[in-house]
Amino acid sequence: MATVGYAQLPIPGGGDAPVGPGNLAALAAAIDPHLLQHVANKAERDELYDDAPLHTAVTADDGSLWLKTSATANTWAVIYEPDPGWRPMTLVAGFEADQTDPEVKRIGNQVWLRGRIRKTDGTTIAPNATKFGNVPSDCIPQQLAAYAGGSSITGDPIVGVARFEVYSPLNTQQTPGSLMIFSQDGDTYGFTWVDISGSYWID
Repeated sequence: MATVGYAQLPIPGGGDAPVGPGNLAALAAAIDPHLLQHVANKAERDELYDDAPLHTAVTADDGSLWLKTSATANTWAVIYEPDPGWRPMTLVAGFEADQTDPEVKRIGNQVWLRGRIRKTDGTTIAPNATKFGNVPSDCIPQQLAAYAGGSSITGDPIVGVARFEVYSPLNTQQTPGSLMIFSQDGDTYGFTWVDISGSYWID
């Protein structure tokens, strides 16, 4: 039996040809864009429905639901997607996890970081322009991102909060995605550990 549309609706042939099957096909084609389409994952959505009409709704096996927002481009609005898992943060040589693992998670256009970092040799961390590692490529912001993060309370004066920055492709001092720290303590005092917990936007 012939089928039509993204939903592959069946169109019978047979004795009422030629008018009946054609009419049923037209009806199926009109209904098809209003149905909830089913895929295994986002990759299959992009492959099968890139040319689907505006307002097409597609759901995946994990419960994700998307709505097409362009009549010409493969652009989708997220109605629902399960939260992604935490991923390890890549640290540069000389640094390691302290108590909790440095991790990163992206939800939409917002990136979340968590975990503590210390130096592997036990010395203090320089409080200005120290690089800890790199966020994943899909977490690199379009412009410089900054947020306040915690640090150990050492030295005098005592400053328990430092500024973390994630570099964008616009920053030439470090590679895009570099996670840096800056503090009002200047270069005189250092930290025994830092807590990178915080968030920033990538758009």
